[in-house]
Amino acid sequence: MTTLSNLKLSSARKPRVVSEVMQRRAKLLRKLAEQRELALAQSQGRSYAPKRQRTLRHAQTGERMVREVAVRIKPWWWTGERGEVLLAIHYGSKSLELAKGKSAIELSDASALVSVLELITEAVNQGELDAAIQAASGKLREGFATKAK
Repeated sequence: MTTLSNLKLSSARKPRVVSEVMQRRAKLLRKLAEQRELALAQSQGRSYAPKRQRTLRHAQTGERMVREVAVRIKPWWWTGERGEVLLAIHYGSKSLELAKGKSAIELSDASALVSVLELITEAVNQGELDAAIQAASGKLREGFATKAK
């Protein structure tokens, strides 16, 4: 029992349901981490292609099998007309509106991408983009509702 006495014990239980806000934040944080890794890899001159497990069907036998497949990550940044680097934050297929009428962050060059993505990650953790995520989520849902009709 002396080993357990060194630990701080609590009566907390894991919640059964995680709020929608927290789920959306987690989704955006996963995508931001991928974008950060992609930017870091490009700055170091290497490629970044994470692997995901996919269920595939064998062409001849029809047997289903699980394979690890490299996934292409599309960068959220591009070079503008004046040579500046522009970064848009995406939730699903929608760009987040970061301020009224503004959906991109302008950077002087690509070397600042990693640090800006880290700042955005911090802002998401603090809940600063919750309203923008909520709006983008609503737009995505509307798109699915019109397709179902």
